[in-house]
Amino acid sequence: MNRFHVHLNVANLAASVRFYTQLFAAEPTVLKSDYAKWMLEDPRVNFAISSTGRPPGVDHLGLQVDSAEELATLGDRLDAAGSTVVPEEAAVCCYARSDKLWAEDPQGTRWETFHTLGDATTYYAADAACATSGATSGAACAPAKYATKPKVDKGTSCCTPQSGCC
Repeated sequence: MNRFHVHLNVANLAASVRFYTQLFAAEPTVLKSDYAKWMLEDPRVNFAISSTGRPPGVDHLGLQVDSAEELATLGDRLDAAGSTVVPEEAAVCCYARSDKLWAEDPQGTRWETFHTLGDATTYYAADAACATSGATSGAACAPAKYATKPKVDKGTSCCTPQSGCC
């Protein structure tokens, strides 16, 4: 079963964790110094917040799937919808390892479809991983087309807390 995903950038992580813990009546399933995530069943959503220096607000929307086959199906659907689909394999982002497909809707809203492969010990990948993945400046080593919104200056490392993440 697919799970809807929302990622917000927040100015004050502790205050936001308190707010969303009360709103959802649940503690975060992941809580780090710069990131929190709730894997809720009602509503079925992967809701994440981070304080990585990006402007507060919606970072991106997405769909999390349970298998590589479901990810491929979503990729086909995004392609049929007319979006350019940019794959990102074995990405390290938000304390997880995932295969991802990035796209944008007609308004430019970033969509991340992903299949989580396991946990990671860091929020973002190391700069070396960006170099080997072919990614450029931007969030979580996302492919250059979907790296950040707004775009970061050329030459900025793609895998720094300041560049944001997934």
